[in-house]
Amino acid sequence: MATQAKKSVYDFTVKDVKGQDVELSKYKGKALLIVNVASQCGFTNSNYPELTTLYQKYKDQGLEVLAFPCNQFGGQEPGSNEEIQEFACTRFKAEYPVFSKVNVNGKEADPLYKFLKSSKGGFLGDSIKWNFTKFLVNREGVVVDRYAPTTSPLSIEKDIKKLLNVA
Repeated sequence: MATQAKKSVYDFTVKDVKGQDVELSKYKGKALLIVNVASQCGFTNSNYPELTTLYQKYKDQGLEVLAFPCNQFGGQEPGSNEEIQEFACTRFKAEYPVFSKVNVNGKEADPLYKFLKSSKGGFLGDSIKWNFTKFLVNREGVVVDRYAPTTSPLSIEKDIKKLLNVA
């Protein structure tokens, strides 16, 4: 039986840190900022607090931040899912969901990331270049923008506000 082509982010199921399935359809109607994260990256100390700031500021207006740990860049996310969760929540007070570790590139790339990359190719083609690449998804589950690892979360606040229709 042929699988239905995925048309939006909401069509995907991912794993939480405990390995349980999470249907992204539970976020229907919300704007999403999807980020591949790492604990030991040069961008970690700037990105995590800014993601938390954006989440706290806009969660009531309909923003969700979805963090996907990935160890494909310089081995900077070597920990277990539990260690990663502990790190994000304790050190950076992340209240948004941190999912199970995924690959974002290559044959083993998570299907969600294959979809994100095919929706919005990057400057140097489709592959994710480094930790903290960000995808902004509208309330219909459509990828509307992609930001480089060097783009700070707070610098895309204007795009988030526009998406949420917040003054």
